[in-house]
Amino acid sequence: MIEEWKLKILAESAKYDVSCSSSGSSRANIGTGIGNAAPWGICHSFTPDGRCVSLLKILLSNDCIYDCEYCPNKRSADVPRATATPEEICELTIAFYKRNYIEGLFLSSAVWETPDKTMEQLCLTAEKLRNEYGFHGYIHIKGIPHASEALIDRAARVADRMSYNMELPTEKSLKLLCPQKTKESLLLPMRHLKDDITYEKENKLKRTMIPAGQTTQIIVGASPEPDGVILNLTESLYRKMNMKRVYYSSYIPVVQSDLLPTKGAGLLREHRLYQADWLIRFYGFDVNEICAPGENLSEDYDPKCAWALRHMELFPVEVNRAPLEMLLRVPGIGAKSAYRIINARKYGAIDFDQLTKMRVVMKRAKHFITCKGKFIGDESLAKIRNSLLLGDAPQTEEPNEQLSMFSTPELSLSALTGDM
Repeated sequence: MIEEWKLKILAESAKYDVSCSSSGSSRANIGTGIGNAAPWGICHSFTPDGRCVSLLKILLSNDCIYDCEYCPNKRSADVPRATATPEEICELTIAFYKRNYIEGLFLSSAVWETPDKTMEQLCLTAEKLRNEYGFHGYIHIKGIPHASEALIDRAARVADRMSYNMELPTEKSLKLLCPQKTKESLLLPMRHLKDDITYEKENKLKRTMIPAGQTTQIIVGASPEPDGVILNLTESLYRKMNMKRVYYSSYIPVVQSDLLPTKGAGLLREHRLYQADWLIRFYGFDVNEICAPGENLSEDYDPKCAWALRHMELFPVEVNRAPLEMLLRVPGIGAKSAYRIINARKYGAIDFDQLTKMRVVMKRAKHFITCKGKFIGDESLAKIRNSLLLGDAPQTEEPNEQLSMFSTPELSLSALTGDM
């Protein structure tokens, strides 16, 4: 079993990667081994700022040859170093799974010695879990830039999901803050994974390559790009790479550097980006409708409210006649509620009481809709603006924290794993 000092270093070093939501896999247990990564077999929880805490999130090694300015594990950082073996990670994963602490594994690593050697060790760990330990649970592997395509394919065959993190929104910032990484070293493996998935779909093959797709992470606030640039990159990744999710990580100044801001970006900005991301993915918004390339999202209003306030000439809309596309743009009406409205009005006209039962947020929606021709909102734009200042985002500037296995002093590795 892995030594406790080593586990503490590798688990704590992994906490800044947020692209690890455990969902979307169709890998089921066929009756042998343990675990099940089918969608209904994954039980995950999230911290208030959206980070998944149900996976064992750990690095294979934090002994990095790269020198990314913002990374606490960078080559020039004076921090304790540790490297685990594939066997140690496998034994820990199985022990934690059997005690119901986790439902899967998020395995990443610093670039240890060479990209190919690091990627090979990640592959070997996942292969051992699948083939020797009979683990059918969820596995997410963080890809290593500059590793060979053969190793990418090898990892994709055993992982449920993979991620190559963009880290920074532009190539200029990447060159400045991550000199050993290039735009192509990140985009080429993304494109390769997308082509593998497309090939399986087009040839109607059984989905074996990363059935839960791929994700990426963008650090917000470490470089000067505004939200409009970040969202344009996001939209491009969804469209061109078939990305499952783009995660946003608010920059936290954990290392000192003359090239980095002295203050973190804060959770509010991160929260607004997630809201805008949701509008792009599920509400039919174009990125340019949400935020111009050179601008940031509003701090006072969520992106949907901000758009509606800029287009008051389109409102109010009659809920009994408005098309789905317009209902989705009404503040307070979510995607599920919009579809409920479309379905319910086939059988008769809808009133305000019914909208409340459909979980429409009437405190917002009332200013933008009519029901059977009746309007109950404010007619003054100033009053509407004031009413929509809801404080719907986290305001704290405290650092984001991943749950720690060592936050309780009396807990030790033996207490966590126990006798199986």
